[in-house]
Amino acid sequence: MLAGQIGNRSMRICYIARGSSIHTQRLVNYFARKGHQVHLICWKLRPGYDKSIHIHLLTRLAPKIWPVSRYLSALFWIFQTRRLLSEIKPDIMDGHFITIYGFLAALSGFHPLVVSALGSDILVQPKRNPLLKFTTKYALKKADIIICLFPIDIAQEQITELGIDSNKIRTLLLGVDMAEFNPSQRDETIRQTLGIQRSQPIVISTRILAPIYNVETLVKAIPFVLAEIPQAKFVIAGRGEQQNYLRELARGLGVSDNTQFIGWVTRNELPKYLSSADIYVSSSLSDGASNSLLEAMACELAPVVTDISANQPWINDGENGFLFPVRDYRTLASKIIYLLKNEEVRKNFSMKSREIVQKNAEQQTEMKKLERVYYELVKPNSILKS
Repeated sequence: MLAGQIGNRSMRICYIARGSSIHTQRLVNYFARKGHQVHLICWKLRPGYDKSIHIHLLTRLAPKIWPVSRYLSALFWIFQTRRLLSEIKPDIMDGHFITIYGFLAALSGFHPLVVSALGSDILVQPKRNPLLKFTTKYALKKADIIICLFPIDIAQEQITELGIDSNKIRTLLLGVDMAEFNPSQRDETIRQTLGIQRSQPIVISTRILAPIYNVETLVKAIPFVLAEIPQAKFVIAGRGEQQNYLRELARGLGVSDNTQFIGWVTRNELPKYLSSADIYVSSSLSDGASNSLLEAMACELAPVVTDISANQPWINDGENGFLFPVRDYRTLASKIIYLLKNEEVRKNFSMKSREIVQKNAEQQTEMKKLERVYYELVKPNSILKS
């Protein structure tokens, strides 16, 4: 079936995903605003979803009993999801993050089924224990199409080990809205709010404060940077289980005066914060295609990120950014210092980075690819009339 035959019709799309994720929000908002009827099954939400989206909250049982509550809730979610699907009657279902939501979508028995891998659900989670490996393999086996939201070559070994049928794999990215994330969003009121003068350079991180993103390495690099450039400021956005630990670490290292933990930044405000900074840092241990990195590149920040397979397609070391070894905070510090002392190099990195994102990760282009995948699977007579 050619997508063009039905590409002007609306679909009833059901997502099952982490509702608190900005990536989920951007994805479902995009398709809702394209005129599709969008349903989201999740157990937790963040503000900012389009009003047209139909939200279906899963029930979490015995929230104070851990890990018992996790397994009780998971069992209940299976039945709850099946009941919801019988009411929604979607044209297609997409489970985001295979280990949990992809598995739950597969257990529903619904088809056509798409499962979407974000990165760690293929690269990290299946290695943690046999149960997670089983849930991942089960979801992949039951799926009609597997979306890898990262370059496939970075997970070739894991894909082979999990026995994925390569004919079912499609690769694309969530992409970046280049009109939204661009250097013209620079806003001096951001610096005023943070109490940072125009002459003081800003290094920013926008990763979740969780072990996998290893923001600890950035904090440990700060004293070395300040020894050379005492006016530098570090802005750490995001929340997570390590936020108190990281605050205490900064305090113990004596860098609290130059480090601000600002918590979650709203979608509307994020481009302003990025464009008001000078250098973007990610010290993550693992990633898929990091939208946080791509958004920073689109805003013309000079990137300094870990030398992992997920970052290598985007950063040509020494040409549009720097790569540094995982957990090597001394090398990270040296790269930051170099860029802060060499403004022309920093600006050159910044401009090249935006060009790379514009060419290879523009949101409209990537979402049209995903829409075509949906249309390929959906029968014409089941599509909603526009």
